Amino acid sequence: MTPAEYRERILADLEPMPAYPQPLMDCLGLAAAEDIHAEVALPGFDNSSMDGYAVRYADVATASAEAPVRLPVLGEIGAGQASLLALPPGAAAKIMTGAPLPTGADTVVPYEWTDRGVAEVEIRQTPDEAQHVRYAGEDVAKGDLLIPAGTVLGPRHLGLIASVGRAQVAVRPRPRVVVLSTGTELREPGETLGHDSIYDGNSFLLAAAARKAGAIAYRVGIVPDEPRAFMTALSDQLVRADLVVTSGGVSMGDYDVVKEALTPEGVWFGPVSMQPGKPQGFGRIGEERVPVLCLPGNPVSSFVSFELFVLPALRRLMGMTPEARPVRRAALTHAVRSPKGKEQYLRGWYDGSRAGVSPIGGPGSHLIGDLAGANCLIVVPPETTALDKGAEVDVIELDVEF
Repeated sequence: MTPAEYRERILADLEPMPAYPQPLMDCLGLAAAEDIHAEVALPGFDNSSMDGYAVRYADVATASAEAPVRLPVLGEIGAGQASLLALPPGAAAKIMTGAPLPTGADTVVPYEWTDRGVAEVEIRQTPDEAQHVRYAGEDVAKGDLLIPAGTVLGPRHLGLIASVGRAQVAVRPRPRVVVLSTGTELREPGETLGHDSIYDGNSFLLAAAARKAGAIAYRVGIVPDEPRAFMTALSDQLVRADLVVTSGGVSMGDYDVVKEALTPEGVWFGPVSMQPGKPQGFGRIGEERVPVLCLPGNPVSSFVSFELFVLPALRRLMGMTPEARPVRRAALTHAVRSPKGKEQYLRGWYDGSRAGVSPIGGPGSHLIGDLAGANCLIVVPPETTALDKGAEVDVIELDVEF
């Protein structure tokens, strides 16, 4: 399969998780599962956008520094404490920003154009009619569609939703992702290494990537290359998993424990025409038929596989579109070579201001140092074996929200 065909196979097997109402602050970064309409207008009433005096425009239309207009001040209207509800002709009322405009008033004169009188105010400049008045519904009318279903809710959305009085929104929850690394050679960071052991970076890499994607990530830790131990660890975790991600043990070796343990469970394992990340596995396990994505063990292979397959799966579960990252076009700053018949994913640095992309490091699937210095993946088609400097390529940006 091509990477695109494999991704579609995964997505075709997944449905968005059921939505339920959640408090606003818990909705940040999640996709709305309903159209959100305004239950009230914004503003809800005519109000002042300045501290000043509420007046009738006809009473102050001739005001100037040479011939000021003097009006009696009938009271003060503060935001949230309005007691003066109507203003008769030939009078003024002090009014604060956000306070409701009294019936009869149609204009606000800012303090700076007056003597700030208390019993009587002297107005020294003619305002425009309706100056500094915010009318009811001029921002949002009651019943307006504010946010369509599928929108990923950010801070500005939540502020708007709260402003129209909604305390909850139906959203699809964060998937719970269990991450397991397999390998008898693996050690936890901080432990002492033996002559043939390495630190486990994959589970941290994948759990962090899942968390950044919006999921709740559980890093289980290291599982030895023994099928019974792997199945015991996996079975213990299924109760809290909406998706399981494993790394390692999916190739053709004698100790590929994941493939050995899960093939009898009906999980598919096979090659995908890509580099890095050729060996892959996908299926469902346990009584609840929890989906599992089995990734190769080399760190770059694991990360590329996460970006191409796990991230879209998580976004499908959360009801987010598009599922896969958008692709840009950019010009290579250096020539590259690629093996024929495999879609190559090279690490690179994308310069958005110049629309250029520079390859970083070699193609090796173990070169995690180069991966950490990259901000994109450069896609080389399977039929292409060489690209010259200046050639245009597809680029997948890794650090942008979408």
